[in-house]
Amino acid sequence: MSTVPVTWVLESQVFPASHPKLREALARAGHAIVDWQDEWWLEESWPRLRGTPIIFHGSLENAAKIRQSLNWRPGSYCDAAAFHCSNWYPSAREWLLHRQWQILPAKELVDDGPRVLEALGNPATVFVRPDSPLKPFSGRVLASDRLSLEALDYGYYYDDASIPVVVAPVREIAREWRYVVVERRVVAGSAYVANVRSAAPEDPSGKPWKIAAEIAARLDPPESAYILDLCEADGELRLLELNPFSGADLYACRPEDVVAAISDLAVEMHRDASN
Repeated sequence: MSTVPVTWVLESQVFPASHPKLREALARAGHAIVDWQDEWWLEESWPRLRGTPIIFHGSLENAAKIRQSLNWRPGSYCDAAAFHCSNWYPSAREWLLHRQWQILPAKELVDDGPRVLEALGNPATVFVRPDSPLKPFSGRVLASDRLSLEALDYGYYYDDASIPVVVAPVREIAREWRYVVVERRVVAGSAYVANVRSAAPEDPSGKPWKIAAEIAARLDPPESAYILDLCEADGELRLLELNPFSGADLYACRPEDVVAAISDLAVEMHRDASN
């Protein structure tokens, strides 16, 4: 574990259940904590924080904006383009929850639904989500004869009918797990129920952790640190999705392990950027 102090910029109101323990772990490890303020964008008054490795953890929107706009290093583990489903689904096919899927503009899905559904085996219901990890609308299950732009929140959270979406036959999910991956290695894990934000630490010796570790070791990573979500469907353990680390809830992942691995990576990346 690196002894170099790292500055963690936290938007703790976004993750009220997991951030208190993360803050405690950071304090024990001797790292600095700066509380994020949205006013910084309006006033361009964000801290300069030069000369120290910096890590943001909070909302997905701010994680992406920091990655694009600020010169913090590494700043934010949120290379949004790399997490588009269209960029990683093909290489993850052998583990992926979806056995069949289509990625196409939302308007094309609505206007040419019968052709799209035929390619998927004409399911009665489909799961639709944005291709983008920034999720301009939430993933949802829709009846195949009820596809419309309005059903995909068009006009509420976005107004571009050509945004790419993923459409796939529905699969029933029984359980879910979240893992933090750093440099192709699983460093922490949590079982969770996302809709009620219930979580419990995951056993590293269990089968889900081992499957996640295999995927992390073999899959071309979208970023040096990221989140890997696993699920159980029809008795199988399948890859549910990948998410940027800096904008994802850690649930009950052991904070000491997250802090150690992510901070060490940040120090290394900051050193490389300075040379």
